[in-house]
Formats: sequence, structure tokens, C-alpha cells
Amino acid sequence: MERRLFGTDGVRGIANVEPMTSETALRLGRALAHVNKRSPHRHKILIGKDTRLSGYMLETAMASGICSMGVDVLLVGPLPTPGIAFLTRSLRADAGVVISASHNPFQDNGIKFFSRGGFKLPDELEAEIEALVLGDSIDALRPTATEIGKAFRIDDAVGRYNVFAKNTFPRHLTLDGLTIGVDCGNGAAYKVAPEVLEELGARVIPLGVAPDGENINQNCGALHPGALQRTVKAAGAHVGVALDGDADRAILVDEQGSIVDGDEILAMLAADLHARGDLKRETLVATVMSNLGLHVAMRERGIRLATTPVGDRYVVDEMTRGGFNLGGEQSGHVVFLDHNTTGDGLITALAVLALVVETGHPLSELRKVMRRFPQVLLNVPVDTKPDLATVPSVVEAVKQAEGTLGERGRVLVRYSGTETLLRVMIEGEREGQIRDLAEGIAAAARRALGGGSAAHAGER
Repeated sequence: MERRLFGTDGVRGIANVEPMTSETALRLGRALAHVNKRSPHRHKILIGKDTRLSGYMLETAMASGICSMGVDVLLVGPLPTPGIAFLTRSLRADAGVVISASHNPFQDNGIKFFSRGGFKLPDELEAEIEALVLGDSIDALRPTATEIGKAFRIDDAVGRYNVFAKNTFPRHLTLDGLTIGVDCGNGAAYKVAPEVLEELGARVIPLGVAPDGENINQNCGALHPGALQRTVKAAGAHVGVALDGDADRAILVDEQGSIVDGDEILAMLAADLHARGDLKRETLVATVMSNLGLHVAMRERGIRLATTPVGDRYVVDEMTRGGFNLGGEQSGHVVFLDHNTTGDGLITALAVLALVVETGHPLSELRKVMRRFPQVLLNVPVDTKPDLATVPSVVEAVKQAEGTLGERGRVLVRYSGTETLLRVMIEGEREGQIRDLAEGIAAAARRALGGGSAAHAGER
């Protein structure tokens, strides 16, 4: 069935424009409550959010819809997405709701759901919820009197997640003597991330910790780490940590001010876990967007690299199916199933910081476990998203690029699951060549699919 509401990471759009309206949020709340009332006990659903202005509107609507179905609501306020996944499990809620558009600008918002086990819902359950929202089969279900749900605020939610995150850091280590810059992107981790690092002993230089409802991800955080890079160099900090709006991913900065992305983080952590015999089934899980250098580094160490489609939910699905404990994305989503059920930027940072402390090596040295292949990634705005196999000009441009590169590179062209963009990624040995090939595919896509100029998402 074609999806009308759910994308690769929940429901997302411009706040107060369908589907991201109070009316749809209320219906989503009713549908989520309905599918979770599978037994006679008193049910409860937890709701958390990031710092967007529209979060108040959507939180209230979701809570109203859930209560109207006779299910109680636990409100935790601004908290990282992984914190909400943790609390859903810890408080034994029947489900969790995150109101966030992650790395998107403040005018956007999103709604995604977690199961009682803290995992994102499977496609089949999302399809069931969508059918209930768009249909009328539960409209007449109206509990009354004492059967109507209640809403409760969990005042110590930040403290609970703080303790949980710190417990993932090795107990025999501290961060004493380290100076760490942390950019919270004016998002959901603006309180908890600096607290955790300071309580573990670090001297913390905080950035992006003054959210006003409109400045989330605005020239700060994981998508815009420039200010953090400058701060790390100017202050002589040992490491910089950049989180996105809902703090489910982290990008790091080494002591020289250079970016360390998710692929390099995965390479460091996988190599360390493997050396200690703690990498389950000697396998790392990553997506098709991972750099070729990660594949080479893992192969050299006898580590199998399992690949999935783009999206942390697909990484987690593969990890649970295969019994693996480490996986993630180049964007900085890193999943430690030994600790949490979803990407966790703060736990990712703590894992790398533990490696820095344990080995005594700076991050600029640790990252050398992987040699990055040059990569160009272009985002091409599109008006429509037809099957790319039905767009001859794009197919031909991709074929030409693949023929030029042969076995010395790779081409990946796909639509974004959350934005009206076509992503063109090419890797190879010569940066100038792959940039020209990527621009050729982007030009063909613009002519065939509309939209404006390609936006350069990254070149390495």
C-alpha cells in the first residue's frame, strides 16, 4: 500500500500544514492508543519532544487523542530521542512518541513512535495506524467518565536519562583533565549533554544551549559544526561533540579542528570491540552510504560489514535479526544495542571519549584506523519522485558514471525519505573526476524531475 503519512522516519512536514497539524496529531494519538490496547490493564503512552515552537501544539493534540481513547499519557518535555526510547522501556509504557523533525529547520516537525521495547515500529504497524488515521473505524470509540485517560508530567526525566547515559561509560574511567566542546544545536540535549560530561569530570565548553523555539539546528549542531571546530581549536580542547536537534546522532571534532563523521566513529569503535572480543559475530552493520574506506578498514581487520538501506531503523532491524551489537550511519547515527535501542549521540560521544582516555591517544590518531575514499554527495531538489528506472536520462547518466569508474569507485542515487530531494553520491580515487560525474547525474535529474540547483551536502 502506498504510504500517505509515514516516511522512513515517522510522519514529517511543515508544522501546521497537513499532515503536521493538530487535527492529524490528535488522530495519530487515537490510532496509536487503539493499537496498543491489546490487554485489559490500564495503558500508558509516553510523549517527548525537542525544542521547536510547534512542539507545544502537537504535544497537546497527541495527548488529547491518546486520553480520548482511555489511555494515560506521560509527558517528559524536551528530551533526546534516545532518552525517550530508554524511558519508554524504563517506565514500562506501552509505547513512546517523539515529536521532532531531527535535523530539519524549526518550521518543520515530525512524529515517530517507539514500541514498549524501545524500538521504532515495524512497517506493518505503521501501516495499520495510518489506515486508522485516514479511515473512520475508530471514530465511534469514545470512553466516558472514569475510563477517559489522564496526563501526568514526569519531572525527573532528564535526571533519569542522565544516569542511564553515564552508566554506559566505563566505571574505572573519568574525563578528568579533558576539555570538551559540545554543541547541542539548541535542541533536545541542551541540558543533559553538558551535565553528563561535566559530572564525568570534563571541563565543558557549551554551544547551542539556548533554545528559543526557532533556533534549533540554526547554524549549529551536527549539520553546521563550523563554530564548534573554531571553538575546539581556539580553546585547545581535546574533542568536540556536535549533536543534532533530537540528539540521536553525533559528529565529532578532533583536537586539530577536523570533522570525524559516523563512518570513522564506527571504524574506531568496531576495531576496539573486535580487539577485545566484544563485537558480536565479528560484524558491523552500516548503510549503503558508508564510505568505501570503511569497507576496506573492516576487511583488513577480519570484520564483516553488513549493509542495509539508508535509515537507522533498517540498521537496527538488521542488528536484531543477526544478533549484532554495533551499527550505524555516516551521518552519525550509531547504535549500541548493548546499551540502547536506537541511535544515541551522547552515548556515541562517551564511547569515543572512553577510547581516548583508555588509549591515551588523541582523536586525530585514533581516526587513522580508516582511510577515507574521496566522496561527493549532492542533494538535488525535485518536484516528483518517480521510480528512477523509468527516467531514461538519469539511468543513462548513472550507467556512464559506473562505466567510467569501473571497480575503482561506486555510484549511489536515491530519493530522500524525509525531503523532496534526490541524493547523488559518488566515491572514487580522484575527487575532480567524481565531482564531474556527480554533477552530470544531478544535471540530468534537474532536467527530468524539476527543482532548482543541486545543493552540495558534502565533499570529501
